[in-house]
Order: sequence, then structure tokens, then C-alpha cells
Amino acid sequence: MNFSTLLFETADNVATVTLNRPDVLNSFNAEMRRELTSAFAAIEGDPSVRAVVLTAAGRGFCAGQDLRERMSAYEGGRAPVLGETLRQEYNPLILAMRRLPKPIVGAINGVAAGAGCSLALACDLRVAAENVSFLQAFVKIGLVPDSGSSFFLPQLIGMARAAEMMFLAEPVSAARALELGLVNRVVPPDQLLPSALELARRLAALPTKAIGQAKRQLNLALSAGLEAVLEEEACGQAMASQTHDHLEGVQAFLEKRPARFTGE
Repeated sequence: MNFSTLLFETADNVATVTLNRPDVLNSFNAEMRRELTSAFAAIEGDPSVRAVVLTAAGRGFCAGQDLRERMSAYEGGRAPVLGETLRQEYNPLILAMRRLPKPIVGAINGVAAGAGCSLALACDLRVAAENVSFLQAFVKIGLVPDSGSSFFLPQLIGMARAAEMMFLAEPVSAARALELGLVNRVVPPDQLLPSALELARRLAALPTKAIGQAKRQLNLALSAGLEAVLEEEACGQAMASQTHDHLEGVQAFLEKRPARFTGE
């Protein structure tokens, strides 16, 4: 696939999506928002892709919105109304990531600020380089968290710590992020992509449909009560029990051999 703001490649059943605006710390413009959403749609429709690595070129993961995109409006003395941009461009991207029935590993290689922090939080698992920082930068320009941050952060680190990040806009180091549960692993910068790819390959070798359903159940658990989650688990198990991978897993267990999952 050809993109102007992304790099996209697949190997070993893993798609690697790389934000590629390094000169502006991979900050979002309208084209990158559209291309990212399109990339995840393509991944969903490609059965050969069973896991995703999302990373970025250069020294930053994503610095959030590229304010230069809106400078003409600000220079006129009036701020643009941002709600529709969120509804039409940012929100569909975040929903596409969460609805993707395949695991997304975020390989966070530098600062993740504002909507860039939200993008990292929307991944299923996060591997961070030691030099990474996470920043809820919105309050610094008089805005509120968006693109899912106010949903994901309290779930990951608790209400009080989420409020601290959002209200004070202080950077959180990779080591602190690991301590808080914001990331799964912290590695040296030169080991970031190999570590994320190794994790994604492990995920790609597992029963893809079962992982996709487990992701759906996790999504539901964040916003629904126990009864709804129990019913979703029952529906998901009905589906998973009829897959080839489930049968293969049981047969491999009985035959005392490694399972050979195919994603079917």
C-alpha cells in the first residue's frame, strides 16, 4: 500500500505501520488521520495479517495535532471549533483501532503527547523505549483531553493518577509509565522495534479469532456491567469453539505437541 504520511509493510503475518512525518515529530495532519484509518481498514480486511506493530520514524512517536494546520484560523483572531474534526477524523481512527479484531502492539519510540498519547493508549499492548515520555499536553493550550485519553487513562492507571496527568500536563517517563501500568515493557531504544516485532509475531502465531473476541470482551468490560460481559463471553466462546484453531489446540494438547494455529 502507498501512503504519503505512513510507511506500511507486512512480514510473518505482522503489519508494521510507521508514522512518517519525522520533521514535525509525526504530529497529526488531516492526511495522516485519513491514511491511518485507511491502513487499519485494510489490515482488518487482510486475513494474512494477524497482528500489528504501530511505531514512528525519527525521534518522536507523535506530538499530537500539528497546530500549523490551523494557523490561518488562529491568525484571524478566532479559534476553530474542534468538535467536528474529532467526530469525523480522530474518533473514527480510535474506534477503528479498538474494533480491529487483531492485536496492536505500540512500539513507542519517543514523545507521545496530546492526541499522540491517545494513539498510544488505543493500542492493545505498549512497548516503550527507555527515553520515551508520555504527555497529556492539552491543558497547556487550554484544551481538554480527546481521542480517547479520558477513557483509556483512568482504566489503565486509576482516576487520581489520570487526573494528575491531565490537569498538570507533566511528562511521565518510560520507567514511571511501567510502574503505573501505562506500558507493558520498557527496552533500550535500539531494542524497541525488534522487541515489538517479536511480541507481535508471538501474537500472530496464536488463535487470531479468539484474540479478536477477547479484545471485544475487554472493550465491553470497560463500559458495561458484569451481566453484559458474561453474555458477551458466552457468545464469544460459542464462536471460538467452532474455529479450526480451537480444534487444533485441543488436538495438540492431547497429542502432546506444539499447536500450529492458522488464524481460522
